[in-house]
Amino acid sequence: MIAECEIKSAHVEMRVNTVWTIVLGFEADPLARWSWPDSNQYLSSMPEFVVACGGRAFENGTAYIAAGLRAAALWLPPGVQQDEPALDALMERSLRPEIAEDMACLRNGMAEHHPPEPHWYLPLIAADPNWAGQGLGSQLMQHALRRCDEEGVAAYLESSNPQNITLYRRHGFKIIGEIQHGSSPPLTPMLRLPT
Repeated sequence: MIAECEIKSAHVEMRVNTVWTIVLGFEADPLARWSWPDSNQYLSSMPEFVVACGGRAFENGTAYIAAGLRAAALWLPPGVQQDEPALDALMERSLRPEIAEDMACLRNGMAEHHPPEPHWYLPLIAADPNWAGQGLGSQLMQHALRRCDEEGVAAYLESSNPQNITLYRRHGFKIIGEIQHGSSPPLTPMLRLPT
């Protein structure tokens, strides 16, 4: 375990490296690799996906990094949305035709599970695989969730990897459903109320 480390907001010059930390961290993620099973396709599509899903965290000072750039989390504040047009374009251009409908259904399910009240949204959190299991994800979660509690605002995420659900539960998230369609792996929407 890495001792308590400083959590920082990633500034603009750190954006590319922060995105690549997340790309590395998702290299074995069930949903990411279902979407892009070919490694070349994954490496060309996933950085764009990270920016479309969580890139607005950089603009809001809520892209957090731990232990240098060994782990990162992109949080979207209440009222800040993913870049849906960029996601639409990426999906249309990069997905295999046989999974396009399943992905569209997953995205609809995600939209249906987002809380209607203002909330913080965590689209992406990951550690470089060389540093996974060292407690960096927990430190990133604690940092962001303190702010959620101070503001009295809920936090929401979808877990694309069943192995991560215990981490989220330890930080107060509760499962509120399951999103799955056709050949897709399951997504688990989770909500944490402020304490």
